[in-house]
Amino acid sequence: MDNFTYFNPTKIHFGKGQIATLKEEIAPNSRVLLTYGGGSIKANGVYEQVLDALQGCSVVEFGGIEPNPHYETLIKAVAVAKQEQIDVILAVGGGSVIDGSKFIAAAACYDGDAWDIMTTDGDCVRRALPLGCVLTLPATGSEMNKNSVVTRAETQDKLSFGSDFVRPVFSILDPQTTYTLPPRQIANGAVDSFVHIMEQYMTYPVNAKVSDRFAESLLLNLFEDGPAALATPDDYEVRANLMWTATMALNGTLKNGVPSDWATHAIGHELTALYGLDHAQTLAIVMPALWRYKKEQKKGKLLQYAHRVLNITSGTEDEQIEQAIQKTEAFFTQMGNPTRLSDYNLSEKDIPAVQEKLTEHGMLALGEHQDITPHDAAAILKLAL
Repeated sequence: MDNFTYFNPTKIHFGKGQIATLKEEIAPNSRVLLTYGGGSIKANGVYEQVLDALQGCSVVEFGGIEPNPHYETLIKAVAVAKQEQIDVILAVGGGSVIDGSKFIAAAACYDGDAWDIMTTDGDCVRRALPLGCVLTLPATGSEMNKNSVVTRAETQDKLSFGSDFVRPVFSILDPQTTYTLPPRQIANGAVDSFVHIMEQYMTYPVNAKVSDRFAESLLLNLFEDGPAALATPDDYEVRANLMWTATMALNGTLKNGVPSDWATHAIGHELTALYGLDHAQTLAIVMPALWRYKKEQKKGKLLQYAHRVLNITSGTEDEQIEQAIQKTEAFFTQMGNPTRLSDYNLSEKDIPAVQEKLTEHGMLALGEHQDITPHDAAAILKLAL
């Protein structure tokens, strides 16, 4: 097991009616910037619950944060935060709203060009406004980690940053807020969570029993609760387990003592920025192809996954691995995310642009061995045609 340092100070309020705990977390008379997306929180009752809990505070609203939040939108919120002398940001929504709010929190306290935050991977961040979250879409784990992904639409750049300064102080997770989500969003969230786990699991064995067994249990949850959440949208227990699984998938616990990959995400980000695919759609395309491309390097963990999670024990090792990949593809497809570029009207002619963007962004040595180049990424995508 590898050395590690673990830090996660985010307080979680989980369960029915927990939005009311906002009054315990945000002091009366605070100036609150309430951030959200397209307005669904006003239709499902979350908005009303939030405002009721914030009585006594001065609330400034900023809505319209997009999926894959746009820098061009977020920079407007930064101006509002500065002008209104905001004390705390409350992000109400899914991962995109929370990611965007992390950028707002950091940029509101930064004197230079705010895009520096993205190009330096957050190294320039020295302070940020306090951030709280009310999660309405289980997917990214952003409610309990330090990471954020932002897209600059003008230049088709999708970059990430991480900083302990933007970790949420608290997050509220009420599974009931997910009941009215469209099936596509629930499906995408399950796939996103699945790949988050795999980025920290599907590398090579280092005898990290705690992280491995924990990851495998979460994968089993997703195989069970992903389809169940689509079949029974108002099943509280299913939604509760799915929500907590998504949070645990990327709150820093699984990475302890193990190598990690993240090449699938890097390649997927470019597909989203260039061609507008959902984040989860890109992950479903890239990950199975990457496993086939790096089968020998990942052989130990692919077999472990096949045996422990999928109960595949017959056939040669190569046959077991291929069965495991095919079952993973079947899960992605069952969740509404086909695994081929052609399923999204993309072809071989669309691959060079991805390779060029990876080069432009300095993504020259990806994967747990730092041996996936932009040229390799193109070869991986050819396997996904």
